[in-house]
Amino acid sequence: MPEHYFSADPSVPFERESFTAELWGHELTFDTGSGVFSKGHLDHATAVLFRELEPPVQGQFLDLGCGYGVIGLAIAAAVPLSSVIGVDVNERALLLANDNARAAGLDPRFVACLPAQVPGNQVFDEIWSNPPIRIGKEALHELLLTWLPRLAPGGRMVMVVGKNLGGDSLQRWLTEQGWPTERLASSKGFRVLETRRG
Repeated sequence: MPEHYFSADPSVPFERESFTAELWGHELTFDTGSGVFSKGHLDHATAVLFRELEPPVQGQFLDLGCGYGVIGLAIAAAVPLSSVIGVDVNERALLLANDNARAAGLDPRFVACLPAQVPGNQVFDEIWSNPPIRIGKEALHELLLTWLPRLAPGGRMVMVVGKNLGGDSLQRWLTEQGWPTERLASSKGFRVLETRRG
């Protein structure tokens, strides 16, 4: 059975492959690797997120399920007054994300770490995510309900979810849980959702 990218320590041999993308007007090069989501290219869902949304303005940001750091590093590059934490359970992804931050000169404002390494009292103005839908509905719900309460008052989470992977039902479920969620955009089979903290 093929190993999923959300393994903590992938056993597949580690081979790096890099690509360059222009995100919000900034050219960034990403080292990727086997055993990590979207090796060697920008995945379609994240591309939709960048195309449909403008970068945030300033603040403390969380890149939830950061992988090799695409969303968090794009925020750090586009938003000078930003501090970004990326979290992931895949230690290979964290290694790549921190390497990519250093290579881009963004490591003063971006750091990737395990969820348990985020200070317990840390809150975020915004959470950005292409969430790991394939971990299953129960695990995904637990993940979102763990991190949404870390939003500052008036904060928001934006995420991109495939329509065929339950984007519409996730929107309804979040709203039912007391996290009002709206669809900001729909493109190429993906939903861009915004969840607000009251």
